[in-house]
Amino acid sequence: MLMIHTSAPTPSAAPQLAFVSCPHPEGQHRMAYWRWGDAQAQHVVVCVHGLTRQGRDFDSLAQALVLSSPVPVQVICPDVVGRGQSEWLQNPALYQIPQYAADMLALLGQIQARLGPDRPVQALDWVGTSMGGLIGMVLAGQPGLPLPAPMRRLVLNDVGPAITWSSVQRMQGYVGQYGQFRDLDEAAAALWALSQGFGPVLPEVWREMSAHMTRPGTDGALTLHYDPAIGVPLRALTPEAASAGEAAMWSLYDQIQAQTLLIRGGQSDLLTTETALAMTQRGPKAQLETWPDCGHAPTLTAAHQLGVVTHFLWGA
Repeated sequence: MLMIHTSAPTPSAAPQLAFVSCPHPEGQHRMAYWRWGDAQAQHVVVCVHGLTRQGRDFDSLAQALVLSSPVPVQVICPDVVGRGQSEWLQNPALYQIPQYAADMLALLGQIQARLGPDRPVQALDWVGTSMGGLIGMVLAGQPGLPLPAPMRRLVLNDVGPAITWSSVQRMQGYVGQYGQFRDLDEAAAALWALSQGFGPVLPEVWREMSAHMTRPGTDGALTLHYDPAIGVPLRALTPEAASAGEAAMWSLYDQIQAQTLLIRGGQSDLLTTETALAMTQRGPKAQLETWPDCGHAPTLTAAHQLGVVTHFLWGA
């Protein structure tokens, strides 16, 4: 079913699961996050997943970052609200980037509070796949936001300010449209059918990733681990609204000061070559890496992919 790639590091220990209370216009919700590494480290790397995914997608990357970091580091991998171990929202209209960005501010505030007033976050890096990259751009592109430290380095995994309308339509067709599966193998196969753009993935890695994407259904079956209602705002999106959002995102991108790495799947239907090149010429003038064997979006699990990201984050 899957293409074989060079083996990536296997996590040697499970991450710590923690929660943060996040405000929203109708109350509060609880967001889960996974921490790898040293909980007292003042260097923080936040890794945020794509639209229908969850924080355990980054197990391989988080482990590689902890093992290769020249200083103590904590790698934080949230389950964006409505996904994984996080609560579901009663109002689907809130499943949008502004709420997600506000949740990340609450998370970063809690991380700083746990370090204490005499031990500030000294470095903040961000790795964002697809939706996670958009959230990162929103935070990095607004200098006045109360981040615990300025964003130092930003990795955008197959996403930019401009997203093709055809890719939006593709997502409108499948997000939230899922049922139940007899077992993990059936769920993994169904997820892979929707994920060809992820590129080469080891079968055992994909099965582990799929395990974190499922939860118990009925009669011993499995279902997916996200709120189907996250697709409601997406299906309400119009080309006109998408165009206005693109203009706003370009404005934010142009204000980013963080050193930026842009990864593009060479077969991506979401991030065009033209947009990627424009991102190298304006704003933070991103360093561009194109991976021909991937589309939208690389899993960051293969050894060479991990090497690119760790080298970027830990390089001079």
